[in-house]
Amino acid sequence: MNYPHNKKLSVDIGGTFTDVVLASDDTFTTTKVLTTYSDPALGVIEGVKKVLSMTDTQSEEIGLVLHGTTLATNALIERRGAVTGLITTQGHRDVLEMAFENRFEQYDVNIDRTEPLIPRHLRLGIPERMNASGDVVVPLDEEALGRLLDTFKSQAVSSIAVGLLHSYANPDHELRVRDLINQVWPEVSVTLSSEVCPEIREFERFSTTAANAYVRPLMASYLESLAENLAQLGISAQVLLMTSGGGLTTLYNAAQYPIRLVESGPAGGAMLAARVASENDYAQVVSFDMGGTTAKICMIDDGRPLHSRSFEVDRSYRFKKGSGLPVRIPVIEMVEIGAGGGSIASVDALRRLRVGPDSAASEPGPICYDQGGAEPTVTDADLVVGRLPAQGFAGGSMVLNREAALTGLKTGIGDLLRMDVDSAAEAVLEVIEENMAAAARAHASEWGKSMAGRVMIAFGGAAPIHAAALARKLKIRQVLVPAGAGVGSAIGFLMAPVRFEVVRSDYSTLSRLDSLVIGRLVQDMYQEAESILSSAGTEVADESLQAYMRYQGQGYEVAVSVNREDLTIANLQAGFEEEYISTYGRTIPGVPVEILSWTLALSGPEPDSSFAHVATELVQEESAAGSAVIWEGGNAVDARLVPRGSFTPAVAHAGPLLVTEPQTTVYVPTGMSVELTPNGDLLLQESPG
Repeated sequence: MNYPHNKKLSVDIGGTFTDVVLASDDTFTTTKVLTTYSDPALGVIEGVKKVLSMTDTQSEEIGLVLHGTTLATNALIERRGAVTGLITTQGHRDVLEMAFENRFEQYDVNIDRTEPLIPRHLRLGIPERMNASGDVVVPLDEEALGRLLDTFKSQAVSSIAVGLLHSYANPDHELRVRDLINQVWPEVSVTLSSEVCPEIREFERFSTTAANAYVRPLMASYLESLAENLAQLGISAQVLLMTSGGGLTTLYNAAQYPIRLVESGPAGGAMLAARVASENDYAQVVSFDMGGTTAKICMIDDGRPLHSRSFEVDRSYRFKKGSGLPVRIPVIEMVEIGAGGGSIASVDALRRLRVGPDSAASEPGPICYDQGGAEPTVTDADLVVGRLPAQGFAGGSMVLNREAALTGLKTGIGDLLRMDVDSAAEAVLEVIEENMAAAARAHASEWGKSMAGRVMIAFGGAAPIHAAALARKLKIRQVLVPAGAGVGSAIGFLMAPVRFEVVRSDYSTLSRLDSLVIGRLVQDMYQEAESILSSAGTEVADESLQAYMRYQGQGYEVAVSVNREDLTIANLQAGFEEEYISTYGRTIPGVPVEILSWTLALSGPEPDSSFAHVATELVQEESAAGSAVIWEGGNAVDARLVPRGSFTPAVAHAGPLLVTEPQTTVYVPTGMSVELTPNGDLLLQESPG
């Protein structure tokens, strides 16, 4: 990508903090500010002004703005999106309610299924019908649409999802519905399933469409506010958004399809971890990203994160598959739980200690922030046990109130459980760390992998504080904390290429595949994805085409990588058998093979920057030094506070100690040591013996 100036801004909005990185040549300047919930763009501008001031940079020198956010995810989890209505084929409005018609936990009679985003009285049917081949069976009743819209208006609906049967095969009825709505109600937001998720399987398609419609007005308003605020600041550079699949897309595309941003920020962290893993020749790693609101865990093999075409938002039942809100989008596969520095600790009616998923976030924040928070949190516990210095927090912008944290933990936890405040704080940390370990184990098991023996790459404001303890629970012996770990996701955006993925469903048995028809389909997909890359100012550098294939009668497909220029039946058959054997260990002779869907992903060039090269050039303020008392296993131990900038490569320092830097703190417990690698990362490992 060629831009008029070499300076780039990278911004990550989290549930508690907004991270900003200014990249100039081989230097990164970083800062953290509290997220502003009334208008998140205000926090972004505050952070941008801060890094511009720190480096004496003029607004017009910025050539590119990269951005990721969890706003869409949080809106779905907290159910604070738009009042949304669904228009679907008559007789099918309960598809969202029936879901998969199964129980994700068969033997628990008390399970609660996730409520649909759109209530039943706002899910309305319209007479029309396409068949699976895209032929019209029942014409669209245009007069009935007017009556549906009157109902929506009376219910203050501001966003409409349109999901008609088999619209992936023929979108004409959905397109006509949108045209008619725009004529009589131009101000309402309209989302079509044939554009958001043109794939078979009605529930997933409707669920994804409903989720996109639900967050679209909120995200469109935010992105518009962001663009206006940047322009007022004098920044006219293009803004690219990080998607959940680990690529960048345009501001316009993000506003149209905000569902693709649900794992936007965490995806940046996974891209950082993948780059760090590659540059350190680590074959198997697990990334651990813990901020103020959530923790994210992702497995990365051979420098590539796991990718998927489906994702569940807010798994509510012990990380169990099926207990969340399913969406069909390209996504970096990871597990995300409500475990962050702001996670609230409480004692329930059975006198059990609970931590998370509710968070104090940035408003009011943990008790120690002195911003009105009254409930004890993980950050308060970190401060009380000594893992977190009170001075120098968030780049020196805040001084944490330890006395207030002590009082909050005593009254909120200690007195209720009849334990001293230090034990209460340690108990809070033990619970949150075991929650994260359980989520990591469940995630690994779901993918048939193991956590043991991997290298953990820890980043985010809170992860380096908890990484050593989590690693021990997962039997991981090495933890790598990259430079700039406190703003790791924002740095990860700088490592990502522009990327866009297109999907189409076109059912065919392999023996009857029409290569000319599929060739035209794939060419249309290519042109759509290429237009996104072109609008982002870049060219195609890499492409990946996959056919989703299965044996006839099966319920799940395998993704088969194919060459766009050589779509022959023989090549597809060979590719399918190879992938099937890799997945299941055998083929099934004599059973016909069928193709359900195709995906095509186009990527621009990889960014030139090598993280290993720029990592040691981070511009940061001085960090705290001195000594501290840390509670470990009920005992008080003396520890050193060592600024990260004072480390020299290959010199090991034995724990207990705290490595301080402006955006995070690295806790090295007794029995572990830490040293600086030649790439500028901190490597924690178990001490010999």
